[in-house]
Amino acid sequence: MSKVPQHRATWRRVFGAPIVIGVLSLAGLLSALLAGDPGRYFSWFGVGLPIAIAAWAYCRK
Repeated sequence: MSKVPQHRATWRRVFGAPIVIGVLSLAGLLSALLAGDPGRYFSWFGVGLPIAIAAWAYCRK
């Protein structure tokens, strides 16, 4: 008989990080369009975050 895993994946654990990355990316795009000079620095962070995460995951592999 196989054991049932004690820890079940909740939707927050599964979809939490992609939702946060998507919201930060969208906020970065909107700040680049609407916020002028102060938004420029946040937009670099928000738009570059998914690229940095993909590069980190590729190098880790």
